[in-house]
Amino acid sequence: MPIIENSLRRKLEAGELATSLNVVHWRTVNIAGIARECGFDWLFLDLEHNTMDLDTAAQICVAALPQGIAPIVRVPSHDQFQATRILDGGAMGVVVPHVDTPEQARNIVENCKYPPLGRRSFTAPLAQLGFAPLPPREAMEVMNRNTMVIVMLETPTAIANADAIAAVPGVDGLLIGTNDLAAEMGLPGEFGHERIEHAYATMIAACAAHGKFPGMGGVYDHAL
Repeated sequence: MPIIENSLRRKLEAGELATSLNVVHWRTVNIAGIARECGFDWLFLDLEHNTMDLDTAAQICVAALPQGIAPIVRVPSHDQFQATRILDGGAMGVVVPHVDTPEQARNIVENCKYPPLGRRSFTAPLAQLGFAPLPPREAMEVMNRNTMVIVMLETPTAIANADAIAAVPGVDGLLIGTNDLAAEMGLPGEFGHERIEHAYATMIAACAAHGKFPGMGGVYDHAL
């Protein structure tokens, strides 16, 4: 099993749209092959809003790797172990909810990236490396390149800090959680509201200024 490059990152770097299949109620590893056949680019394994255990999530991640479907896991909190254990278990990245400040973003990067970007503890062998016993320096470089840290902006405070958050080295993408943002703004479900549109414009501009990837969550209306 060779070293697996992050197919989601490659597609985004090419300037293309990448769509996810959200895994909330599914519990079996064949979801990865189904996602590939249906034309999705990555799995969004949501551990914030379901009861899936870590071992099940890790098995789905490992099953997705040879399918060319990037397994990205939304962890339930900012706690270090929530991210590092699933990254050690095969995830190609994490989505971290409720990030309001650049300080929080820096702490998340420290947890998830190896030196010199972060302070993640190194272990081997890793499924993302084909279980190959690479020298630590090489392994850390490959993993830092392929591990995506995506932070979620879900409050007006986070939107106001979007530029500073996007400027944090090691943050790869900003993803608006539109349901929570709209609720925080007193606009639950009003995804087409001008204030929501302005929030997206602010986030996208921040990403463009700092070379990061912008993401949309919770909006399934094609017109929007």
